[in-house]
Amino acid sequence: MIVVSILMFVLALVVGVVAALSLVGRLPRNRWAGVRTADSMRDDATFVTANKVAGPTTAAAAVLLLVGGAAGVALTGAAAVVAVIASAIAALVTAGAGGSIGARVAAATPAEDVGGCGHSCISCSLKDACQPS
Repeated sequence: MIVVSILMFVLALVVGVVAALSLVGRLPRNRWAGVRTADSMRDDATFVTANKVAGPTTAAAAVLLLVGGAAGVALTGAAAVVAVIASAIAALVTAGAGGSIGARVAAATPAEDVGGCGHSCISCSLKDACQPS
């Protein structure tokens, strides 16, 4: 059970770092961590906003993983197994709920206006093709 507890502690550390970076708005847009939906990945500002919203629940998930790791060390037998599994499930549900809220915030954030006809084709930007003739 000590190996599982160490794994829980390492996971809690990783999730805690992601939560801290999210809360202060310094989590860069990436493929691995944070709220990564089509809406949140649209631009840096939307990504930061979505992850700031999801940050508190991500931090709570890190605390739950930490508690699960500590329970794995402190308890023995079936109680340790139940505590570790319950804390892992609770952490997953908590992080998922925050991610869902962050995704909804990203979807509600208006897209940046690109100007012209709304497309970024080369003919519009070079020849003013969208202007009335």
